[in-house]
Amino acid sequence: MSNANEPKSNEKITGQQPALEDQISKDEQPLATEEQPLTKEETQPLTKQEAGAKRKADLEKRKLENIEKRKKNKEVRKKLIAYVKKFIPMILIATAIAGIGTFLQVLGPNLVGNLVNEIEQGVPNLGMIDFDAVRRIAMVLVVFYAVSVILNFSQGFIMATVTQRISQKLRTDISHKINRLPLSYFDKVSHGDILSRVTNDVDLIGQTASQSITQLVISIIMFFGTVTMMILNSGILTLVGLSSSIVGVVGMAIIAKKSQPHFIQQQADLGNVNGHIEEIYSGHHVVKVYNGSHEAGRVFEEINERLYVSGWKSQFFSGLMMPMMLFIGNFGFVAVCVVGAMLAMNGSISFGVIIAFMIYIRMVNQPLTQLAGVLQSFQQAFAAGDRVFGFFDEEEMSDETHKTEQFTSIKGNVEFRDVAFGYTPDVMVIHNFTAKITAGQKVAIVGPTGAGKTTIVNLLMRFYELNNGEILIDDIPISQMSRKNVHDQFCMVLQDTWLFEGTVKENVVYSKENVTDEQVKEACRAVGLHHFIRTLPEGYDTVLNDKASLSQGQKQLITIARAMIQNAPMLILDEATSSVDTRTEHLIQEAMNQLTVGRTSFVIAHRLSTIKNADVILVMKDGDIIETGTHIELLAQDGFYAELYNSQFEEVDAELSSN
Repeated sequence: MSNANEPKSNEKITGQQPALEDQISKDEQPLATEEQPLTKEETQPLTKQEAGAKRKADLEKRKLENIEKRKKNKEVRKKLIAYVKKFIPMILIATAIAGIGTFLQVLGPNLVGNLVNEIEQGVPNLGMIDFDAVRRIAMVLVVFYAVSVILNFSQGFIMATVTQRISQKLRTDISHKINRLPLSYFDKVSHGDILSRVTNDVDLIGQTASQSITQLVISIIMFFGTVTMMILNSGILTLVGLSSSIVGVVGMAIIAKKSQPHFIQQQADLGNVNGHIEEIYSGHHVVKVYNGSHEAGRVFEEINERLYVSGWKSQFFSGLMMPMMLFIGNFGFVAVCVVGAMLAMNGSISFGVIIAFMIYIRMVNQPLTQLAGVLQSFQQAFAAGDRVFGFFDEEEMSDETHKTEQFTSIKGNVEFRDVAFGYTPDVMVIHNFTAKITAGQKVAIVGPTGAGKTTIVNLLMRFYELNNGEILIDDIPISQMSRKNVHDQFCMVLQDTWLFEGTVKENVVYSKENVTDEQVKEACRAVGLHHFIRTLPEGYDTVLNDKASLSQGQKQLITIARAMIQNAPMLILDEATSSVDTRTEHLIQEAMNQLTVGRTSFVIAHRLSTIKNADVILVMKDGDIIETGTHIELLAQDGFYAELYNSQFEEVDAELSSN
């Protein structure tokens, strides 16, 4: 739209285009610290009592923040569990399979110890080795490990399927949620941040579900199973091995607590980076024209630096877990070897027990090390889940399933009754707007930037809800109709063209059913596009993508042809010819004149030459209608419209009069 941001022309609307002027103006302003006087705390040192009170207040603040974070994590956990409720049976089956496979792995080292004992008993006399017993134990080991591999493969297959289903469901629900959100939400949240939630955050949740849930169960079963087998073999060696592991568990708990806030901040900063990149990329022409590359780069560096800091802190703290557990594992391994050797020399244990413990000590530290990684994954998933479910909790448009009344065959009478609206409750941009349009009239809405022209059209389409007043179509308030039914009554051509990757025909037909090829060609002929399309490699079947080089004017012509195909009872043209040259504008104007016959049409235009033939011209200023009439009548009034018109055409009129 030409004026989609009129009421907020002085604000930066993230996700629309980079507000370079705002950024530059901020740079030109002096720092606040240069203007403001220093406070008492900055000029005078704190007394012991004041310093103690300040420390106590800071501790209380941090305590409250930690409590709030724990509550938030608990809420996210509940929401995640509730969300994957229907997948829980499959997850339980996968974890049960993984548990059985892990249990078989836990039994393995004990069988290895028995195997070693059988060989040890026959070492003094080689002929006394019971090779049958050795063979039986070896076969059991092979079967155990083979079955364990098959079970682990099965659980991996099940969890991969489940997690992809969860990710698919998350993306689908986000897509549906986006369709239920009011446009006001997108005015305050950048598109890049929303994309980050759909991609990065959802992928993170999926990866955690895929790798960490079963890994958590496997680690727990392996740890307690290994400890049980260790106790059965030797209580003393068990104490030696677990003493180091307990230190590792305490260390992991401390690190996890420290790193969680940084993971949350990292996800938020990632969303900000994506939002800024999307913002600048979508408006890169504006950035280049205003030489804003340096300023945009500076802002990016600031955001990227924050992401670097939060990412570095989160990865640093969580990265301490692995090396710490490896060190503790190696220390425990050495301790078991030394103590085990002493016990074996005293005859307290057999050599096979030492061999079994050397494997078990690795196995008991392995789940602890894996738990460190699982905790890290869960921390990231909780941070991502907080953002995703926070998005789900956003306020939606009101439910309209109860609205069964439908517009069927409308004439096109439109009435605005004392309409008042503000994008924020405290700042009204439309004040008591009243107008009555007869069916079939061509209504032009003109006025300076920020007058509220596009806002009126947005309200007519029910993109936003009114603060006061009513809008009626054929004497029926549009608030009583569903938004979808209201949208069906209009076709729109906006200043900003939108084409998707598909053929020319698909872009022209867009969502309209039962459209013939001849109707498509007829619409394209009407806007002067047919000849150009025939020059394309595949004609109407040419795919429009990055490789298809179309001018802005040609893209606009396709969107105008699309409006013709929709054939809705009412028409909205928002600066529809602003991106084309004068000759093409003349051709489009003729086509639009044919299109508007018999239809109520609303035309927003800055080029006043394009609306001379309008039946009614509404002149707006500061959210109010200040003049109404035809082109001739308004010029005769010599008011605000005449001033606008003369400012555009005084040079042309001077030339014509001189000729």
